[in-house]
Amino acid sequence: MTFFEDLKWRGLIKDISSPKLEELINKGGLTFYIGTDPTGDSLHIGHFSSFLIAERLKRMGHNPILLIGGATGQIGDPKPTAERAMITKEEVNHNVEALTNQVKKIFGFKVVNNYDWSKDINFIDYLRDYGKYFSINYMLDKDIIRRRLESGITYTEFSYMIMQSLDYLWLAQNMNCVLQVAGQDQWGNITAGIDLIRKKTGKEVYGLTMPLITKKDGTKFGKSEGNAIWLDINKTSAYEMYQFFINTEDEMIISYLKMLTFLSKEEIEEIEKIHLEKPELRIAHKKLAEEVITFLHGHDEYLKALKISESLFNENVTNLNSDDIIKSLTGVPTIQSTLNISLVDFLVNNNIVSSKREAREFISNNAISINNKKINDLDYMVDDKDTIENKVMIVRKGKKNYYLVKVKN
Repeated sequence: MTFFEDLKWRGLIKDISSPKLEELINKGGLTFYIGTDPTGDSLHIGHFSSFLIAERLKRMGHNPILLIGGATGQIGDPKPTAERAMITKEEVNHNVEALTNQVKKIFGFKVVNNYDWSKDINFIDYLRDYGKYFSINYMLDKDIIRRRLESGITYTEFSYMIMQSLDYLWLAQNMNCVLQVAGQDQWGNITAGIDLIRKKTGKEVYGLTMPLITKKDGTKFGKSEGNAIWLDINKTSAYEMYQFFINTEDEMIISYLKMLTFLSKEEIEEIEKIHLEKPELRIAHKKLAEEVITFLHGHDEYLKALKISESLFNENVTNLNSDDIIKSLTGVPTIQSTLNISLVDFLVNNNIVSSKREAREFISNNAISINNKKINDLDYMVDDKDTIENKVMIVRKGKKNYYLVKVKN
């Protein structure tokens, strides 16, 4: 199987601009770019599959460039439904710096900022040197623009396509870039850039898009209870990421293994066989978590996440380090509480339950645990014996509602 065939098997090819691209990708040696706008100060797991394509190409001898949109990020790529909220220039600059450091650390890619070559273009030159190459009819025919015409689209958003095309032109002329890689929603912008380069220089360049990674219902992959799964470990801990993958839909897990890991076809097919025979073992889910967390944060962080995850389901939780617990459970509701209080009052005072009656019901039904030890004593007192290193406690209500309690001195 060729490299391009492997990409297709993994479900990573949506559109290519020319049949020639398959041979060129198999051959190696292309300089290509992938871009992202600095809408936040970290990438999230939804970006990860696109950036892994760049990493795959790099490993096959191609030369990646990451473009961070310090200029386009101040404008905003048109959304299918409404205009993006603009963020301040200060936020953009902060996010550019954060993303540059993150990408260099994780992937080691060369990073460029399109603000560097966009900032000195005046309005007249913009219209004369670039705008005249874009037919309004051509732009209106692009899918994302067409979908916005009924609800309305601003001139600013409409200009985004030209700005992204200008980026491709600059990289082609100054860095010998001949390929743009992106998610399928960028196809219109990519082909516009290809056309601009052909008209301005006569040079043939290429585009490749991959399907957007989604859940079974078609919604975006990478959200957990409304929060993005960030690649920054300080925003999403390795434990939270582990839990996200462990709870991923069974029907989608093999597709995610193909798209988000470097496991071979043979390895994935063997995992799939076990998964279909014994899905309750969650072998595929655990392997996905191991591969992604290890790639992003190292194997030690994966082992730490695994230890915490397994400990939360048995009484070994008291063997965990309090600092690791605090760092790992960043997504769990956190409570500041004093000790030497009855469990009933503790639950009510910290809004874990709504009333003393409800507290007594949960306790009587063995539905309250402290550090994974079930408490069914209605007269139980919460004190030092319930803490980990006299700093924290992990309280669970029912099966899934966890609370991190930080002890007030």
